[in-house]
Amino acid sequence: MRITRKGQVTIPQEIRDRLGLLPHTEVEFELAGDHARIRKARRPPSEGGRGRMVVELLRGTADIRMSTDEILALTRSETRAISRRTTRRE
Repeated sequence: MRITRKGQVTIPQEIRDRLGLLPHTEVEFELAGDHARIRKARRPPSEGGRGRMVVELLRGTADIRMSTDEILALTRSETRAISRRTTRRE
């Protein structure tokens, strides 16, 4: 494994899987003698963690306009009510 000109290195998939390192996960390095350790960055609870990060990444990416009632119906498996409302609009 080599370090790129930008100082980057690819973390092997097995290690990412074991540590739960997903894209955009913050990590921190710690020097330990003649080697370095990597781990998930510790965050204060106020920062919200992974859930908040996922919401921020998805914000504004929807391409279908739905009302709140239609979204709630989908989450409650009320699909017949949605198809009737959608048909009336067209």
